[in-house]
Amino acid sequence: MALKDKLEAVLNVGLRVPSIMLLEVLYRWDVSSFFQKIQRSSLNNNPLFQYKYLALYLHYVGYILSLVLLTLPRQHLVKLYLYVLTALLLFAGHQVSRDYVRSELHSGYEGPLYLEPLSVNRFSTALLAQLVVCTLCSCVMQTKRIWLFSAHLLPLVARLCLVPLETIVFINRFAMIFTGLEVIYFLASNLLVPYNLAKTAYRELVQVVEVYGLLALGMSLWNQLVLPVLFMCFWLVLFALQIYSYFSSRDQPTSRERLLFLFLTSIAECCSTPYSLLGLVFTVSFVALGVLTLCKFYLQGYRAFMNDNTMHRGMTEGITLLILAVQTGLIELQVIHRAFLLSIILFIVVASILQSMLEIADPIVLALGASRDKSLWKHFRAVSLCLFLLVFPAYMAYMICQFFLMDFWLLIIISSSILTSLQVLGTLLIYILFMVEEVRKEPVQNMDDVIYYVNGTYRLLEFLVALVVVAYGVSETVFGEWTVMGSTIIFIHSYYNVWLRAQLGWQSFLLRRDAVNKIKSLPTASDLQLEKYNDICSICYQDMKSAVITPCSHFFHAGCLKKWLYVQETCPLCHKQLKSQSQPANATAAPTQDILPANPNPAEAGQGEPVAEGDQSLKTEWPIRITKMELAG
Repeated sequence: MALKDKLEAVLNVGLRVPSIMLLEVLYRWDVSSFFQKIQRSSLNNNPLFQYKYLALYLHYVGYILSLVLLTLPRQHLVKLYLYVLTALLLFAGHQVSRDYVRSELHSGYEGPLYLEPLSVNRFSTALLAQLVVCTLCSCVMQTKRIWLFSAHLLPLVARLCLVPLETIVFINRFAMIFTGLEVIYFLASNLLVPYNLAKTAYRELVQVVEVYGLLALGMSLWNQLVLPVLFMCFWLVLFALQIYSYFSSRDQPTSRERLLFLFLTSIAECCSTPYSLLGLVFTVSFVALGVLTLCKFYLQGYRAFMNDNTMHRGMTEGITLLILAVQTGLIELQVIHRAFLLSIILFIVVASILQSMLEIADPIVLALGASRDKSLWKHFRAVSLCLFLLVFPAYMAYMICQFFLMDFWLLIIISSSILTSLQVLGTLLIYILFMVEEVRKEPVQNMDDVIYYVNGTYRLLEFLVALVVVAYGVSETVFGEWTVMGSTIIFIHSYYNVWLRAQLGWQSFLLRRDAVNKIKSLPTASDLQLEKYNDICSICYQDMKSAVITPCSHFFHAGCLKKWLYVQETCPLCHKQLKSQSQPANATAAPTQDILPANPNPAEAGQGEPVAEGDQSLKTEWPIRITKMELAG
């Protein structure tokens, strides 16, 4: 991205932040309490404050202006800010002139400037400031007619001409009136610009809706306004102002416990409106995305960004925070209660981030163990991250039990942490088994059985933990306070974490049982047959000390063929259906002249069973495919 494009992207976000800040202020402004304060003050007799609806109109006008600033195109928004900056510069110029006139009246000296050094210093300082203001106004408005912005120089010119001080006061007022008239003329000459912009915008919106529909319009506005980044920047500015206001009002250093409390209360103060809550949601989403990106970079380095996984975008954590905040009525609580509830919600978000980190690390760690990569640094990174995901969720669950009273939400956090630790433990055990097999330099015949039992054990523990959570939630709903949202959460948790887990586990068990029965029904090759053909298993490409024979007379390791049968019930070489045999499993008296070798010679490929290139690539990718299948099963 070029520097100009980056600057435009920054301006597109930065210039819209004040509009959301204005919406935040207007939402927090209580008109009723404002008028009660006015009635108690000396302004009560002012006719401007006698009518409450005037303030309400101003309130609504503020909302309209905020929405206009939020949705205005970038080029028009830049022009508007330049006009506002010019007005502020002119105001600063008149303030300098007024201060200069006051200082001259206070000194009482009306003689020539060069005769008194103090008068020369005051005049030089004021003149330099006024020239800087004129130059900046001319540059901002991109015009060479600098005299349009020089009205505030009239008092200085009059003082240089030895005009009496009383007259200089009237000249200063005339200069202010002249500048005000210039501003009014400029506004009057551009009075129809907002109407023309609104008319053009309405015409474009109607065309987009007619051609593409409302969804396309919403997506277009979402991309043009960059709402996630915009709300995140708005919330960070709000949070920084809150922290600054706290430290600027304190002189003594703050303890570590006080800092933690300050952090939570500042976050609670910055989510008291729907706008600031959305800002917190998008901020949490970007923080989660950053953590997951760092996790992928730690595991894979720069290769992690070549094949980016769109599933891990951090939006899950932000949506979780938004749902919990809406369900618990977060923005309606007092600051202390809001900070306490936010601590629980943030624990849930952290648990979700840890689960997403495990989803990233799990296939990488297993593939690293199965690929026999000898890079110690890669193995260290994978194992160290797994150890972190094993220890930190358990520590977080322990801290929750220490500082909070148990309820349904806290039990969900604890169960999620326990499930994360269990899954990491299962991943580490399978990784250790792969490394043990690598050290032995020969395949373990019953490795798939061991992996199946490891996966089955920790998945059974996951199912029991989820069942305990559902039972606790049902008992709390029946004997405690019943809510629609709580019942919905229990129903969703029961469906996804109990019913689906039980269904997938039972299907995996049935597939394995059918595969085992089919393997037992196949005849076993004798030592004479194995020695005669001196063959290797065409699935794992390892020597066969024992093998089973398919109905199409192909030799395979029993364990390798069992893994294949989890995927499909055909022969890996000729793709014929493998039907159950009526012959016992220990029968080995098959006629040798009818048995073909598993891998025929290239010269005999046309007469025997052909092995296509696709089959070779399938066999090459077999260990990784089996690993993914076992994890999904």
